[in-house]
Amino acid sequence: MYKILIIEDDNIIATSIAEYLGKWNYKTKTITDFQNVINDFINYEPDLILLDINLPHYDGYYYCEKIRKISKIPIVFISSANDDMNIVMAVTLGADDFIIKPFKLAVLKAKIEAILRRTYNFNIENNLIIHKNVVFDSLKDNVSYNGSSIQLTKNESKILNLLLKHRENIVTRDEIIKELWDTDKFIDENTLSVNLNRLRKKLKQIGVEELIITKKGRGYLV
Repeated sequence: MYKILIIEDDNIIATSIAEYLGKWNYKTKTITDFQNVINDFINYEPDLILLDINLPHYDGYYYCEKIRKISKIPIVFISSANDDMNIVMAVTLGADDFIIKPFKLAVLKAKIEAILRRTYNFNIENNLIIHKNVVFDSLKDNVSYNGSSIQLTKNESKILNLLLKHRENIVTRDEIIKELWDTDKFIDENTLSVNLNRLRKKLKQIGVEELIITKKGRGYLV
C-alpha cells in the first residue's frame, strides 16, 4: 500500500483527496501542524507528496527544497497559482509534476499512479531509507541525522541497509553474516560483533543512540 502525504492548507480539498485516494487503497496523512512539516514527513515515510504552494509559515517551495536535500521522493505540486513562473519554479526545485486547481480527482489519481509506477518500478532499489529521523544513503554509504552525517565502511553499510530494509522485524546473526560475506564457510561470530559495535559507535557520534536493538538469542532490529 502506497503512502501519500498531503501538505494542503485548504481542509476541504485535503479531505476530499484523502477520502478519494482511500477508496483506491492508498494510505494518506494530511499535515495539520504546519510548524512541524519536515518532522511529520520524516516520521511518516511517505511514497509521494502532494504539496500546495500557499501554506502557513513557509510556502511549498521552501518545503520542496528542504525535502529534496534529504530525499528523492516524488513531489507533486497542486496549486491555483498556474502562471508559468510558478510552474518553472516548482520544477526547478525538484517537483515531478504540477497540477492546476481546480482538478478532477480521477485525473489526480491517474497522475499519482503514473509517477509511482515510474519511480518504484524502474527504481526498485531506492538508495535513500528514512527511519526514526535517520537518513541512510546506500549508494554513498552515508548516514545523516539532524544535520550531522558520517561515512560508513562497506560492511557497516551492508549491516545497516539489511536492518533498515527489514525494519521493525528481527534479523538473525546468520542472516547478517550471509549478507556480509555470502559464504557457507564458518565465520567467527566475534567478527560480526566487531562490525556491529563499530557501526553503533559511528551512529552515536552523530547523536543516534539505541537505533539497533539486540534481541538476545534471536538477532537485531531497528
